[in-house]
Amino acid sequence: MKIWKRTMSGAVILAGAAALSACGNEGSNGGETNSDAEANSNTEAANGNADTEEATNEVQEDGGGEATGEDAPEGAPENINLGSASQGGTYYVYAGGVATMIDQNLDVPVNVEVTGGPVHNMQLVQSGDLNLGFATLGPAYEGYTGTGDWAEEPLDDVRIAFPMYTTPFKWWALEDSGIESMEDIEGQRVGVGPSGGTSGTYYPIIHESLELNTEDVQTGANDMASQMLDGQLDVIAFAAGTPISILTEIETQRDVNIFGLEGEMREEILDMYPYFYEHTVPGGSYESLPDDMETIAVYNFGIVHKDMDADFVYELVKSYHENNDQLVSTHASAEEATEDAILNNEQVPLHEGAIRYYEEAGIELPEDVYVD
Repeated sequence: MKIWKRTMSGAVILAGAAALSACGNEGSNGGETNSDAEANSNTEAANGNADTEEATNEVQEDGGGEATGEDAPEGAPENINLGSASQGGTYYVYAGGVATMIDQNLDVPVNVEVTGGPVHNMQLVQSGDLNLGFATLGPAYEGYTGTGDWAEEPLDDVRIAFPMYTTPFKWWALEDSGIESMEDIEGQRVGVGPSGGTSGTYYPIIHESLELNTEDVQTGANDMASQMLDGQLDVIAFAAGTPISILTEIETQRDVNIFGLEGEMREEILDMYPYFYEHTVPGGSYESLPDDMETIAVYNFGIVHKDMDADFVYELVKSYHENNDQLVSTHASAEEATEDAILNNEQVPLHEGAIRYYEEAGIELPEDVYVD
């Protein structure tokens, strides 16, 4: 299989992963490829993930990988550099599934790159260092318009290609800490994910807006898990598709309190940042979450450079939707990747190849996703 990974600086592998895998939560939640996996069982989706992780971690001996195969669509690039996020998060898992899908159905080799996440991916797609990446709507909108504090100039060469899934914002702490709600995290040391990701970008903004005076630590997902188990972090605040592998891994070793953002605090954040929306994480999504949990969320999308060949982007989006069951077997969150989910974005332009696909599918797209 023509899939390989180039690891970028800042990726930290969770210490003791071998011990965790013995408990059934392997590696970075790499996604099992057995089509019989129950898409609605978040626990199973988190626990059987060695196959995609192994495929994603294959490194080509020659360092460059094979070129596009003879069955690739017209206009296909020689290879695809796919920007994910830190190991231990849902992006990294989902990227393994997308890479396998592209290789098997479009005959194009894929290089899955560990990056800082959505903000970093927006920058790398804009610069041409990535030709495919993942981003949540907040960074996509703020990057494209140049309105984010992190955006030095508009990243207006980036286009949305396909929808992915909802990213709920979750907080959790070890049960013996006594931390059970947002009010309890005031003044605490909180891991918020890598600096280029949705978590590392928006959790500090949320904490500051709510005047919680937290000490926010920006680092990778697996590193946060290690630090919590070592007593170096009081709370982990991480936004990723359900289930989050580092949370399920921590649950195998310690009792955990999971909580979201609700009530007046939630209303305050929704008023400030319109790309967030209300979301309910279903009870049973985690062993430590027996009841439904109210919080906020953003939606995720696949992004490409505007200059990617329109015929190839059309075939990419078509294959992505036609092989959704393959993606669901990698991670349960892909159930949300329906054609009409593209309507969760109303402001960031779509790539012309994606527009052609969704129009043919009968989706009435918002006016603002069209550009000259």
